[in-house]
Amino acid sequence: MSHAAPSRVPLAKPVEAVPAGSLRQLRLRAADCRACPLWRDATRTVFGAGPARAAVMLIGEQPGDQEDRRGEPFVGPAGQLLRELLAECGLAVDDVYLTNTVKHFKFRMRGKRRLHQRANAAEQAACRPWLAAELLRLRPRWVVALGAMAAQTLFGDAFRLTRERGRWHALDEHTDALASWHPSAILRMRGEPREHALRELRRDLCAVAARVTGSPARTPSGDTP
Repeated sequence: MSHAAPSRVPLAKPVEAVPAGSLRQLRLRAADCRACPLWRDATRTVFGAGPARAAVMLIGEQPGDQEDRRGEPFVGPAGQLLRELLAECGLAVDDVYLTNTVKHFKFRMRGKRRLHQRANAAEQAACRPWLAAELLRLRPRWVVALGAMAAQTLFGDAFRLTRERGRWHALDEHTDALASWHPSAILRMRGEPREHALRELRRDLCAVAARVTGSPARTPSGDTP
């Protein structure tokens, strides 16, 4: 398999070898990935989805139960919330490329339920070449990292979501990126912290939409600028 030069990869964390090929070819190759043990229990690889020329790329952390069963990113409750917010901000989900830092569902069983577990550093590193390849093939103009795992993959381990959320960073000469809350984290919150994080994620997505359209950022009903 041929590889792209690691120096071109717009990720803060190291990637030794980047798979080459179109997004379709990468998706097919990732389906047979055995670089870490996560494939053994997962139903399937959950690769990114969306237009090959999408200007906006949203990077989550890892698939959940419904994503694993369907083989598509952001189709569970967190994905539904994300899609609602995108619509509020005037971004069509069909125009956005959705993916995750890790491509397999990691879980532990509790009775008959599969409970999400965070991928460890080695598992994240094993999946990083696929994310790097998606970035290089897609070359999006704007990237949103959803959650700490995605943010630190893009910006480094020193990045703190609570301190730097919503700030634009240049990944390279072509791509700007920001980080925000992951919808699944918001769904786990309660009360005012949840409402506050929801407003911040909505505001960040609307800031992206404003850059795409070249118009002022929307302020959805019930939100404050």
